[in-house]
Amino acid sequence: MRLGIYGSAGEVTGSNYLIEHDGSKVLVDCGIFQGRDEDRRNSEPFPFDPTTVDAVLLTHAHLDHSGRIPLLVKRGFKGKIHATTPTLELCEILWRDSARLMREEAEWKTRKNRRKGLPSVSPLFTEKDIDRAMEYFAPLSYDDIYEVAPKVKARFRDAGHILGSSMIEVWIGEESVKLVFSGDLGQQVTVLDRNPAVINDADYVIIESTYGDRNHKNLEDTRREFASIIEESLKDRSKILIPTFVVDRVQRLLYEFVVLQETGILKEDIPIYFDSPMGVKTTDVYRKYSSLLSAEIQERLLKKTDPFSPKGLREVTTPEESKMINDVSFAIVLAGSGMANGGRIVHHLKHNLWNPRSHLIFVGYQASGTLGRLIIDGARFVKVAGEEVAVKCKVHTIGGFSAHAGKDDLIAWASNFKTKPIFIVTHGERNASNSLVSEIRKLGYDAIVPQMGYEMLLTRGRPTVERRMEAPSERTPDLQEMVKEMDLLLASLNDALREAEASEEVKSLLLSAKVLLEIANRRAASEVKQ
Repeated sequence: MRLGIYGSAGEVTGSNYLIEHDGSKVLVDCGIFQGRDEDRRNSEPFPFDPTTVDAVLLTHAHLDHSGRIPLLVKRGFKGKIHATTPTLELCEILWRDSARLMREEAEWKTRKNRRKGLPSVSPLFTEKDIDRAMEYFAPLSYDDIYEVAPKVKARFRDAGHILGSSMIEVWIGEESVKLVFSGDLGQQVTVLDRNPAVINDADYVIIESTYGDRNHKNLEDTRREFASIIEESLKDRSKILIPTFVVDRVQRLLYEFVVLQETGILKEDIPIYFDSPMGVKTTDVYRKYSSLLSAEIQERLLKKTDPFSPKGLREVTTPEESKMINDVSFAIVLAGSGMANGGRIVHHLKHNLWNPRSHLIFVGYQASGTLGRLIIDGARFVKVAGEEVAVKCKVHTIGGFSAHAGKDDLIAWASNFKTKPIFIVTHGERNASNSLVSEIRKLGYDAIVPQMGYEMLLTRGRPTVERRMEAPSERTPDLQEMVKEMDLLLASLNDALREAEASEEVKSLLLSAKVLLEIANRRAASEVKQ
């Protein structure tokens, strides 16, 4: 039997694993890549034939785990897509919004290409592909064992990450070699979701490591930090922008605003704009399946108190309503996407990043190459909706609201295993994965970090690793990326020069660089005019 690692190796996006045994092929997750070079990576051929895959086991609805399933169907997959019912409902919402954004971007690029005599651009997948994918939905309940392909059985367990999220136990072949896919694990102490289920036996555990090298603040400290940032931001009486993931994170924030209003920190007359039609739909799904949420949330719903409706909440659906927020000088604005690389938050950033009185609060992980990551890393200028904008607003980050387990949470979950499985550490940037490997080995388990494209021959002993697919080669960054990297270098240089006088050598180098930039700028302007 083989396990192919075709995503989430050395990064946190593109989750994709292929199990092969005795003619059966089962895919676990099929997510999109996000960040640098995402268009090329997402459109490349799969490293397997989609027509030969028997089934997809989906851990949860987030696009980095589910987002390429419509493309898989477009390219010939006709098997079953297994997940919990909330996951499948959330997938439809996320996929349709993604298809709309891709269609709009493809139309814009096509118009641009026509002026240059270049070919038209097609979106990764369409509504029609989503319709076909939904025909293959086959919901499974938690804790029951199902045969998902010949000689392959699976059981979904609550991962405590988002609504409907699952870790998946998989038994393969007559020997019943057992794999456990953690999916994305939630924290051990949760607010919205239930605690991750305990599993104590496996031969192999494929475990995420998003925060494998660090912990989040505890709940009390996180709420204290959030309250402090909101209090500080309100004093400037300007816009408070919060890029949000529309599944779980925005519901958590809405609930935290309810808590802040109950404590008096957030006045009930301050408008809170929920600028996300998709977010409104996902919140309705959370209400629908509230029995799968934490006891704290269920208790409020039982008392007829909506935990997702703070006072002053204004749900924004149409583009016209979204644009009208520009005329509001003082408000809290929640909008997707959570990494600021698309969605309505881009519109609000364009109109507020330059304002020193505005505040920008990141409440989730920012993948390498995204706009959010550039801002957090200190970029002084960023390109937003085709326009260069200065970053002068106050930027805050809060990690404690993460739906991901922190390092200690991951170790606590891993320590439940009694059978000494081999841990395959994925879904994390390289430092985070390597750090988690070290911690897991301290527990007495074996652990490895695979590279993209690795195939592992699995037995009850240590796996044999084969390289069947070449890892993506290094490439020359495109011009926009080069400019962004140069801007970060300039920001770092500016900080260094504040502390010390530049030497003559540094001054000479800077003068040469300035001359080269002036020449490049003139030539670029000349080419645009032509």
